[in-house]
Amino acid sequence: MNARLEESVRQTLATLFVLSALTVAVPSTAAAQAAMSHAQTQDLVIAAGEGLVKRAPDQAFVTVAAEARSRQPREAQAQNAKVASAIRERLSVFNLPADALRTLSVDMQPEFDWANGKQTLRGYLASNVIEVRLDDVARVGEVVDAVIGAGATRVTNVRFTLKDMAGAEQEALKRASAAALARARAMAEGVGRSVDRVVRLDETGRDAIGPQPVMMRAMAAPAAADMPTTPVTAGEVEVRVSVTLHASLK
Repeated sequence: MNARLEESVRQTLATLFVLSALTVAVPSTAAAQAAMSHAQTQDLVIAAGEGLVKRAPDQAFVTVAAEARSRQPREAQAQNAKVASAIRERLSVFNLPADALRTLSVDMQPEFDWANGKQTLRGYLASNVIEVRLDDVARVGEVVDAVIGAGATRVTNVRFTLKDMAGAEQEALKRASAAALARARAMAEGVGRSVDRVVRLDETGRDAIGPQPVMMRAMAAPAAADMPTTPVTAGEVEVRVSVTLHASLK
């Protein structure tokens, strides 16, 4: 009899504990739902902003290719290695740091002639692509002339950039955020309201555009000693950032 009574008391206490927990939880859940409903129904203004930073480039990358053709792959590779070494030797006069030269690719490809629906092996093309980093952008033209004079067959790319690209992006981001807030305030004032606080701010786009260099003299023949330096106009690097701002009204 006592055992049954004790079991009944335990079940009753457990039921009371569950009911008490539910009583505490319901108001908390209701409060959260009310807060969410208020956030969803509050008056908001949404505005976009863009920030643009223009700076003169202080770093350049020149990509050059050395190529050699021969009937035999070993001969093509040997000729190509000779040209690549000559390019590096010619660049030594610029006193570049060791990490300023980087090999991007070394390649060997067969070349074919097509006639009467048949292909015939013509020979092999060996190539070596080198990237040169310059911290003095005023010397880009000199470098282009030097590598062509050393036997480079192509200058495939000249790219201008900023050493502190992150700093330029942060400045553009600040300008974009300020522009978005100014637009939000103007929109609110237009309807007789004012901005209360920013509830959300998202970066929606980022782009860095380097200037397109104006240059390119010949690629195949070495430059004559009395020819003027290839002119290269750097222009400006443009860093553009866009944001979207959500603000509550009062």
